[in-house]
Amino acid sequence: MFTGTSFHSIDSKGRIVLPLKFREELGEAFYITKGFTDCVQVMSKEQFEHLRQQIRMLPANSAMSLQYVMISPAVEVSPNSQGRIPIPQTLREAAGLEKDAVVVGMDTRVEIWDKERFDKFILSQQQNLNEALGMLRL
Repeated sequence: MFTGTSFHSIDSKGRIVLPLKFREELGEAFYITKGFTDCVQVMSKEQFEHLRQQIRMLPANSAMSLQYVMISPAVEVSPNSQGRIPIPQTLREAAGLEKDAVVVGMDTRVEIWDKERFDKFILSQQQNLNEALGMLRL
């Protein structure tokens, strides 16, 4: 399970350091692709395969849409000796990643956000948060 939030910079070669605890859980090689929102998503090979299988079971038009958006831009990566992973330019551009980034543990995946976009997204979620909290029985 991925939890936690950390702040990092994208270097001039488009690389970012993933926290050690995330790298350990992801393994030696894993996938990065477009996220469900304005971010880059990082998944273990097993989680990516699970996503692929779920997509393949959808009706053809839905499956193709998700394959174009999530499967085709996916890249298998491995951290270098400093724990950095490369983020392809197309994924950086789609997520607006330039310099300041937020790395967020999201249970079964990790998300990499542009810090400014992340802050705006969190602020935009207040109503959803209130509704979700109302459904919990704490």
